[in-house]
Amino acid sequence: MPELIAKTALAGKKPLVAAGTTLAELDHGVVSSIAPYPGQVNAVSQALEPLGFGFPLVNSFAVQGAAMIVWSGREQAFLIGAECPDLSGLAAVTDQSGGWVSLSLQGPLAVDALARYVPMDLRLGAFPVGMAARTPLYHMSMVLLRVAEDGFRLMLFRSMARTAWHEIEVALKTLAARAA
Repeated sequence: MPELIAKTALAGKKPLVAAGTTLAELDHGVVSSIAPYPGQVNAVSQALEPLGFGFPLVNSFAVQGAAMIVWSGREQAFLIGAECPDLSGLAAVTDQSGGWVSLSLQGPLAVDALARYVPMDLRLGAFPVGMAARTPLYHMSMVLLRVAEDGFRLMLFRSMARTAWHEIEVALKTLAARAA
């Protein structure tokens, strides 16, 4: 029987650097979607406490070591980089690991590159570090996280990985050419 080899969505594509801004694929490891049943948010938060998390507030995320919990939609969160505790009877839990790609965009052109495709105010005062949003990237749905003043994590459907990379690459190269 053939053995399957797990690969990331972009299969180790090398990072792109333009004018000090880096676009790279992140290997996010395990991703579990958690959707608490009605009235079970507090119980889910208690079950997540051993990992150092509670259920995230709307438009937020938290990090503990290599793991994070991210608000990903109405009454839904992604637990990333850690095995999900047993939430039987408390929440619907599904493994989303292979269905998503995570990209890192870090550097001085990050905001301007995203501003070409994201219909929201990405300035630091409006979208501060620690904030997450479910928003489009051009025509693709994504979860956007502000991880640093000049850094973002983008989570998109795996099937959109190459398209997202291409769009951001074009924006970065255009901005870099204008700056030169």
